[in-house]
Amino acid sequence: MTRAPRIYISAGEPSGDAHAAAVASALQRRLPGVELEAFGGPLLERAGAKVLDRMESFSVVGFVEALAKIPAHYRLLGRVRTAFRAKRYDLVILVDYPGYHLRAAAAAAKAGIPVLYYIAPQMWAWGVWRVRKLAAVKRLAVILPFEIAATFVGHPLKDRPAPPERSAARRALGLDPARPTLGLFPGSRAQEVGRHWEVFRAAALRVAAARPDVQIVVAGAPQASYPEPGAIKVHTGDPLLVFAAADAGICKSGTTTLEAAMADVPMVITYRLHPVSSFIAFRVLRVPWVGLVNLVAGYAVAPELLQRRATPSALADAVLPLLDRAHPATVRQREGLALVRERLGAPGAADRVAAIAAELLG
Repeated sequence: MTRAPRIYISAGEPSGDAHAAAVASALQRRLPGVELEAFGGPLLERAGAKVLDRMESFSVVGFVEALAKIPAHYRLLGRVRTAFRAKRYDLVILVDYPGYHLRAAAAAAKAGIPVLYYIAPQMWAWGVWRVRKLAAVKRLAVILPFEIAATFVGHPLKDRPAPPERSAARRALGLDPARPTLGLFPGSRAQEVGRHWEVFRAAALRVAAARPDVQIVVAGAPQASYPEPGAIKVHTGDPLLVFAAADAGICKSGTTTLEAAMADVPMVITYRLHPVSSFIAFRVLRVPWVGLVNLVAGYAVAPELLQRRATPSALADAVLPLLDRAHPATVRQREGLALVRERLGAPGAADRVAAIAAELLG
């Protein structure tokens, strides 16, 4: 290739933006002069990609919630398909976000552009019907050790900085370094926080009533609101500080549970979807748990309280023992979290993805 390669990177939600940004940085180290254009957010832009379409107005969670975004996604796909047909790119890298990206992969393949899918769709959760749709993908880079035949590159959480020492994290948050701390992790999207905050806050108040010595802090999202927090501290900076400060956590399901595992924070896992989205999800899911720590470990490391079971009293009762380091439930869970950390692989995921990209470019 006589000119510098031009790569299109696509990431449709915040965590994908973060992982894509790490890949963008790794690509620039490996391929000096590479041109990067993207569908993404602020982190991809900061990493040096030219963001052609912003992800912020596209990202939602749930089947019902996604319906309103379908026209916008089809308009985006039309613009991207036109660029693919014009042979604008030498490689397409898709990050997570399968509902849209499986269609984008087909469009790229039809235009003769190789596709590298990073954080590929989770066939183990959603069923084998998605395998057929991956025929358009040249290489798969997966981040969980039990996924389909592909290249396991390790989990990108292993590349994050080590959390600060617990007392230092509490001081940085304005908390008492000597008091036990409960972390609340209701989500990174305003939509998730809006659905979870009331029950998280009510559960936290129950914990505070049972254990007045416990201080409570929430890992807040800048665009979300947290009505009537009372004594709960809302921290909207780096969530790593909250993970580092916490003795135990109430965590929404998803990558948050792996972040807690990386910080060795015992947790209760919960999630609430729109009732119709929940009805659909529980009929298509093919796994016994939704918490990634449980799926990676292969057994129920952390309790899961979903939908109607996610009541304030149930969440409080489940997390209270975990605030005691010597409690058998805490000891057992920490053993499982150590196994999860081991199974997430070695650091260097983004560099491994960049190496695969370089191979595909020839």
